[in-house]
Amino acid sequence: MKKILLATVALAALAAPAAAADLAARPYTKAPVAAPLPTWAGFYIGAMGGYASQDNNSFAGFVAPFSLSQKGGFAGGTIGYNWQQGPVVFGVEADAAWADINGSVTAGGATFSSKIEDMGTVRGRLGYTFGPAMLYATGGYAWMENKATLSGFGATDFGRQFHNGWTLGAGAEYMFVPNWSVKAEYLYKSFGSENYAAGGLLPSGTINLHTVQVGVNYHF
Repeated sequence: MKKILLATVALAALAAPAAAADLAARPYTKAPVAAPLPTWAGFYIGAMGGYASQDNNSFAGFVAPFSLSQKGGFAGGTIGYNWQQGPVVFGVEADAAWADINGSVTAGGATFSSKIEDMGTVRGRLGYTFGPAMLYATGGYAWMENKATLSGFGATDFGRQFHNGWTLGAGAEYMFVPNWSVKAEYLYKSFGSENYAAGGLLPSGTINLHTVQVGVNYHF
């Protein structure tokens, strides 16, 4: 029994240096650490711009049987705040833009013109994230300021009117580097009718717009 015990101890003593040398020869590698997913929570500001076209004929009663449809571009800024629960993001966003969305019609030597000069929205957003990408739905309040004029027999300014309305849409946003994201968005905007000219003789009718816009945001 003593011989067996002595032989075991001797073998262990001989094997220990070899095992230590083998471990020392192996290179040390850290276990891979997954990159943290980007967070969408918090404040952000950005810039945006796009194109709008009208899907109905405004001032139709004044210019019938002609059609007046407004279209053009816009550019402005965005501010918002997000909350995040797992992959779900919900928040509020406001934007405002200078616009050149206009249309005109000529009849009897006179030209009637209508031009949206600025507009904006205040909206809620509900999104779902896929890593650095997010898809979202959005909707809320919309406003715009429009100017109407008549030219040809001396210019006549029918004035500017502030229109209230609503908007619904959807978009996609991608965080391409930490704190920076790009987005593309479609919004349908519907504005209520307002009366132009003295005595409210020129009702605009409902003005509906399709808008497509892109933007870049910085997240704090």
